[in-house]
Amino acid sequence: MTRATRRGRRRTALAVAAVAASAALATQLPATATATPAAPHQAAAARISGGPASAATHTAYDDTYYKDAIGKTGQELKSSLHQIIKSTQTGKLSYSQVWDALKDTDEDPDNKSNVILLYSGRSQSKDANGGNPDDWNREHVWAKSHGDFGTSTGPGTDLHHLRPEDVSVNSDRGNKDFDNGGSPVPEAPGSFTDNDSFEPRDAVKGDVARMILYMAVRYDGDDGFPDLEPNDKVDNGSAPNIGKISVLKAWSKADPPDAFEQHRNQVIFDKYQHNRNPFIDHPEWVNEIW
Repeated sequence: MTRATRRGRRRTALAVAAVAASAALATQLPATATATPAAPHQAAAARISGGPASAATHTAYDDTYYKDAIGKTGQELKSSLHQIIKSTQTGKLSYSQVWDALKDTDEDPDNKSNVILLYSGRSQSKDANGGNPDDWNREHVWAKSHGDFGTSTGPGTDLHHLRPEDVSVNSDRGNKDFDNGGSPVPEAPGSFTDNDSFEPRDAVKGDVARMILYMAVRYDGDDGFPDLEPNDKVDNGSAPNIGKISVLKAWSKADPPDAFEQHRNQVIFDKYQHNRNPFIDHPEWVNEIW
């Protein structure tokens, strides 16, 4: 099968998923929910029942945390959200402290001794972390070379885009941009990669998109960190850009936030950075800004 054929089939699958999501009733957990997140095998059903990403949502934080953003659109909304999520605690953990934080934020609800790996979907012991081939390590979803921010405090340690991942799969992704197509990724069923892009499994496509767009809003170039912005190309190199925005928008629509993603957002807000990923609470804001 050619890459173009495979890409076309996967785009068709995503479109079908988006239609199914639009037809479902909106049953997202409120932002204050602390319910146990869905197990990985329940993720697909939970995401579809989450409702369409284009539908307006309401959270318990709209009258407080998001009050200055409600009703705004475009650049005005982006600027307002930047001020809201620019918490003084954002990325203040050291890179070594991120290990323990991820054991909390990405804990497997069915096995408290394990974490769920982002691209692989595998449940793995929290203690099996490090640099060996079958260990898990700290994946920067916004590749740290895109803007050259490294692993110092700030974007380099921001939990909203750091996730546990198998060492080998992390290496396969490297610093590639996001797009559809490529060859299957060993140890990450449903993921694909080629020489300039990476496509995660369907169950976390929206998660990846919302993490990237969070970073673009949080890091706006006004606090000593790079001005991170998505664009619609791949092979961005060391520029503070990552793509493709058209693909990321489609992924966010087809894969709405599920209970695991919402729970993770809440843990980061309550226990670590005290800020939220607004695109998990309000996925419709993706299209309002981009």
